[in-house]
Amino acid sequence: MKKAIWMMMVVLLVAGAVWAKDFTLTKKAGDLTVDVKIDKNPPVVGNNNMVVGLKDASGKDVTDAKVSVDYGMPAMPGMPAMNYKANAMLHGNMYHTVMNLSMSGSWNVTVKINRQGKTVSTKFSIDAR
Repeated sequence: MKKAIWMMMVVLLVAGAVWAKDFTLTKKAGDLTVDVKIDKNPPVVGNNNMVVGLKDASGKDVTDAKVSVDYGMPAMPGMPAMNYKANAMLHGNMYHTVMNLSMSGSWNVTVKINRQGKTVSTKFSIDAR
């Protein structure tokens, strides 16, 4: 019995480690719920795949928006500010894009959603390694 419990704990621990490898975040933008998933946690220097899911106030998937991701790093001594933009493309009910982070450190990310003539956004920070 102890052996079976031990093996179940190991399986759950490994499954949890695999499951937790993505960076995930849920934020609000206007009346929309924005679910962000980045394929690496922590994000890394280079390409990071991002998926954005949108739900309206009733919980229905939003698939009629234009989504872009602005990301950047503020100026530092001896280095100008870096600002980039990536447009997300709709695949199924999720918006997909790639952020190419040019160096390690703290990055400011803004997800902008344009829908029905109105633009809303949400902001968060990531630390690339």
